[in-house]
Amino acid sequence: MEPIIIDNVFDFGKEEVRLGIDEAGRGPVLGPMVYAGFYCNEKDERLLKEMKIDDSKKISESDREKMFIKLNNSSLPFGWRVHVLMPQDISAKMLKKQKYNLNEISHDTAISIIEHVISRGCNLTEVYVDTVGKASVYEEKLQKIFPNIKCIVKEKADSLFPVVSAASICAKVTRDFLIKKWKYEEPIININNGFGSGYPGDPVTKNFLKNNFDAIFGFPSIVRFSWSTADNMLETMGEKIEWYDDEENNDVKSMKRKIPFDYTKIQRPYISRSTFYSKNGFDLIEDL
Repeated sequence: MEPIIIDNVFDFGKEEVRLGIDEAGRGPVLGPMVYAGFYCNEKDERLLKEMKIDDSKKISESDREKMFIKLNNSSLPFGWRVHVLMPQDISAKMLKKQKYNLNEISHDTAISIIEHVISRGCNLTEVYVDTVGKASVYEEKLQKIFPNIKCIVKEKADSLFPVVSAASICAKVTRDFLIKKWKYEEPIININNGFGSGYPGDPVTKNFLKNNFDAIFGFPSIVRFSWSTADNMLETMGEKIEWYDDEENNDVKSMKRKIPFDYTKIQRPYISRSTFYSKNGFDLIEDL
């Protein structure tokens, strides 16, 4: 499954550009993980400071949305790119026979954003990334891939570097909006009480999982089947299922059921900024 892409492009010509990368929704058992890259030249970072752009976690939801609308202004010298990794895609990747963990998914997504900015013809000279895993190891990995670019990986980069703060705003607002507008593909038993924060320890989230659990098919597609909270419910409350293994001459083998079908075969479209957002920044296309 391809990630959903939202893109705001600005032509920087030969100007040196710096890029910040951050994510939203890494920990929740529900919903997508959203990665964002935000780029501009060094002198225009002052505009971010004037707008009081900061780590999205330090800003109220209403203020984040107002800031995002400003960042989405096509007349400003800003470029950004958002990758939306759907929960089905996260589950399918993490539950492959050949392990593909969340850190690797995060690293590869950040790398693809850097590659995109380069492919746009930007003179990218600096990259700032909020760390995933050990900062020094991640930084070394990026530096090897992009030897001609200064790569800085820091904890709390979203508080230290304006371009990372702006990326965190783009990622957080996009994820929150997607969650609010989520269109369920399957009948839901009970969503009257909402699903809380989406984090596994939240009692409201736990109740949502319990109230919307099917013993055969598991959970609705908003749930990440690969999270231990969901996996444990499947193991303890789900029906035991046997699968045919083609490599074993179709002998019946007992296996853990993780996801009801192969989500990797589902294709998701590229979505431009003009189709994803209205001029005010918040009209999501209906069939997303």
